[in-house]
This record gives sequence, structure tokens and C-alpha cells, in this order.
Amino acid sequence: MPQVSMYDVVILGCGPAGIQAAIHASRKKASVLMLGRVNKSSLFWAHVENFLGMFKTSGEDMLRTGLSQARSFGAEILEEDALGITHQGRCFEIVTESERTVCARALVLATGTTRNKLGVPGEKELLGRGVSYCVDCDGGFFRGEDVVIVGGQSAAAGGALNLLHLAKTVHLVCESLDVSPALQAKLRESGVVLHENAKIKAILGENQVQGLELADGLVLPVAGVFIEQGAKGVLELASTLGLSLDESMKYIETDKAQAASVPGVFAAGDICGPPLQMAKAVGEGCVAGTMAATYAKNLKLAQEGPAEG
Repeated sequence: MPQVSMYDVVILGCGPAGIQAAIHASRKKASVLMLGRVNKSSLFWAHVENFLGMFKTSGEDMLRTGLSQARSFGAEILEEDALGITHQGRCFEIVTESERTVCARALVLATGTTRNKLGVPGEKELLGRGVSYCVDCDGGFFRGEDVVIVGGQSAAAGGALNLLHLAKTVHLVCESLDVSPALQAKLRESGVVLHENAKIKAILGENQVQGLELADGLVLPVAGVFIEQGAKGVLELASTLGLSLDESMKYIETDKAQAASVPGVFAAGDICGPPLQMAKAVGEGCVAGTMAATYAKNLKLAQEGPAEG
């Protein structure tokens, strides 16, 4: 049985909120692991003009400098997404793309909120009638059905593998697969029907999804279309961990300490709602990282007791 690594704080997301959380948690001498891919952050491709002390600065340069800072204070960085998260007693168990399992006393969610839509006919009209943006939330409604997942990143690949246990047939449609070699190998060896280099033309159906039409004319007769273009988002995380959302049902609800409704879970950045600005993300990351480290240290002290001497 592979050894499970324990950390005080695990951070999901390599954007400004996640990196700032890693810096502050590490500076409090907590053991920190940050998961994510820096080039998936919306800041990576941006030019910064409205952040204090930074003018016409490359977002990529800021993120890479931030990663170096986090490492210098002791944080570990693993460029993989989380595929699964469970709450096991007083710790959180996270499974990554390479099937590595890590445990955290405290969890910081800083994954952002981007849910890329396809923008094709039938998507808007059939939302909730077979079209979904959350495998974890809606997968159970398609037991024994034929389904398709659209996307080439970790949420899509992981979702396709999970749906194999529920659905009759699982298709995965993507222009290209952008996941770790281990996850890609697992996907190719599974029963998922893979359609690479494929584009979507339309989602078919009147009052319910009946199929997905590809640009080359191929029609996949399916009852469900899951659009998963990125890492795990707000809905998946909330569904998995039992977190409360705000009134809009789009963002994680937190208090002034950036604590979510489940003890040990903190959140920062766009995942907490507008304004979707880097300055807000960095501030919330500072608070979330600090409070997560404090929570983890107090939990560890309560479990192990004070040191002798």
C-alpha cells in the first residue's frame, strides 16, 4: 500500500490567491503543498496595470516569482490537479492526477471559478435537461445511460473515469488531452470511448438531450452532456465537501477569516466571489493561508498533546 504524505496545509490552485496562501502558511512554519498548474491561472496571460507597485507587468512573471517565493519559505509545489477529495476524520484526503494520495489537516481552495461554455446550439436550451457542468453533482442521474464528457483537462478525464461506474457508455470528446501521463494512460486503458481532435457542432434534443453532433458530422446518441473544461470548480468542490454556497449559488461562502462552512476548509480569490481582481485574491490568500496554518497547528497540538520538557 503506497505511503500517504501528511501536510498541515494543502492548497488547491496556483493563481495569486493560492500562491499568497502558500507564502503565508509556510512562513508560519506549516508544512505546505500547493497543487495546480500555473499556466491555468487567468493571470498567467494577463498584463498587470492596477496592482500596487506593479505597472505593465507580465502576469506570468508575477506568478513565477511568487512560486519561487513560496518555495523559498518551504512550500512544496506539485503541478497536478486534484481528482478527488474526501473528508476522513480530522483530515482531508486528496488524490492527484498521478494517483498520489496526500492528507491535509487544513485545506485552502483557490481554484478560481472559470466554467468555460461551449457556445454551441442546444447548450443553453438544454441546461438542466441533460446538459450539466458538474459530474460530481449530476452524474448519479445518468445510471445506465450513455453520456459524453467534453473537455481535455483533469476534471473531464477524472469525471469520465468516475462515470464508468454509473453510465452504460462514457464518451470523452476533446481537441487534445492535457493531463498528466499517468492519468492519460489510465484513461486510455479504461472503457472510456475517446474522441480526440474533435470539435462540437451542436447538442441535440427538444426537451431533453438526445445526442451530441461533432464537427465532422458524427452524432453520439447520449442522454447526458457534461461540460468539464478545467480543474475541479466551485460546484464539484461544494458537492464533494458539503460546503455552503452564497446566495447566487456560484461562490464559496466564507467568513472574515476566509473559513468555509466545513471546519478546516478555507477559500480565497475568485472562488469567493466578486470583485474578481488580483488585489482581492492576494489579500484573501494572505488571510486564508495564515488561518489555515493556525488551524492545522492547533489541530495537531490537540491530537498529539504538548511536547514534553
